[in-house]
Amino acid sequence: MTEVQKYSLFLGCVMPNRFPNLEKSIRVVLPRLGIELEDLEGASCCPAPGVIRSFDEPTWLALAARNLALAENAGNDIITGCNGCYATFKEALEEVQNHPKKLREVRRILKDVGVRFKAKSNAKHVIEVLSEIGAEKIRELVTQPLSGIRVGVHYGCHLLKPSKNRPWKQTQKHSFLDELVEATGAESIEYKDKDMCCGAGGGVRAGQAALSVDFAREKLDNLIAAKVDCIINVCSFCHLQFEMAQPQLNGETGSQKYEIPVIYYTQLLGLALGIDPDELGLGKHVVDTQPFLEKTGR
Repeated sequence: MTEVQKYSLFLGCVMPNRFPNLEKSIRVVLPRLGIELEDLEGASCCPAPGVIRSFDEPTWLALAARNLALAENAGNDIITGCNGCYATFKEALEEVQNHPKKLREVRRILKDVGVRFKAKSNAKHVIEVLSEIGAEKIRELVTQPLSGIRVGVHYGCHLLKPSKNRPWKQTQKHSFLDELVEATGAESIEYKDKDMCCGAGGGVRAGQAALSVDFAREKLDNLIAAKVDCIINVCSFCHLQFEMAQPQLNGETGSQKYEIPVIYYTQLLGLALGIDPDELGLGKHVVDTQPFLEKTGR
């Protein structure tokens, strides 16, 4: 890569508190692709789009705008590895850019805490930035292709919807994440109900735990039927769901049926770039990743 892209890294709540190994993989891999990450000092919760916004939209909007303003005042766009945080920022930007009255109110609130907000910066997902680099360019950088690895791709709801303010082509069948997976040399496997929700978002995992785990069970059963070697996700909350639901389900059934390694995309890409698994946090998962690593030859 010749041109360095610089972003303010927004971690959100789940990743640094529950899965710092995913954060590590982002910090290790993205600089290899010419992406410079700056810590976003003073950041708060995004806050969550499906919960906070439902109860108090003005507070949701002001808090989201404050995080965006911190990146903007650092001279950067904001980048995140969580679909929920991505949704908040994309949708907050749409609100303030299309509704001048809301922008004025947000500016008034932020002025009281000494924060200036122009609403001119952008918000991107890690996968959006990698898609802009392109699967073919990434394929050229791969030194240890993951040949023979069968991957079940999970996009997650908030990465794709609502389509009106997402950068992806408006279609019922997305392929950009599959293409990034296959750039590593792995094979993206089609499976039943691929676009189904993980079952965790919108407060479902917290408020309706049994229903949430049933969602995960359905998706996991379909992945098992497709004989995948791992689940690839791009969201810290989806990651939490698949990591935590599998031991829950095994406890309910008294078996070890559910043991599909749950891998974040930058961990998969890092392996294909020749980075040591420990540097990518692959030894710190709930579901054992060793069978997957052995199959990759690591």
